[in-house]
Amino acid sequence: MNRLMVNVLHVGMAAALAAGVAGCNRDASADAGVAGDAAANGPKYAKVVSVDPVRETVNTPKQVCHDEVVNTTTPPKDQHQIAGTAIGAVVGGVLGNQIGGGKGKTLATVAGAVGGGYAGKKIEQSRQHANTTSSVERRCSTVNNSSTKLVGYDVRYEYNGVTRTVRMDHDPGDRVQVQEGVTAVSDAR
Repeated sequence: MNRLMVNVLHVGMAAALAAGVAGCNRDASADAGVAGDAAANGPKYAKVVSVDPVRETVNTPKQVCHDEVVNTTTPPKDQHQIAGTAIGAVVGGVLGNQIGGGKGKTLATVAGAVGGGYAGKKIEQSRQHANTTSSVERRCSTVNNSSTKLVGYDVRYEYNGVTRTVRMDHDPGDRVQVQEGVTAVSDAR
């Protein structure tokens, strides 16, 4: 009986081994089928319809300063030439008083004062000049320093009859890789 038992054990082990090998082969062929499906499905690509660069304007204000000469004019101290008129009237009156006698002397004095006053005013007016002073003043203004920078690309693509848009960091070329309808970054050209 020992021999019979040993034979039965051998047959049982052989059957178990055969079943295990068959199971492994079945799993291996199943895995090969999945790998074959993945290779058949592989990466999917969508056709790029348009690529629009997206730019952003950056404004950097800066202050610009420069020195400017400013001229200021101050009017003369005696704008109405009162001193010239008064001095001219006194001198004219004194000179007029030297001429003639009686009522003529009075008339000559008045005429001399009026004429002297007018002449004194004109003389002072011709000698007066406005005082002009120059000074340097610092003038500053804010200047907008604008620049544009590229921030990405709006890519319109068509996949399974549906047009979609996605923003990418580079121009993908004429096609983009998609996975389950979601765009994946692709270097395909």
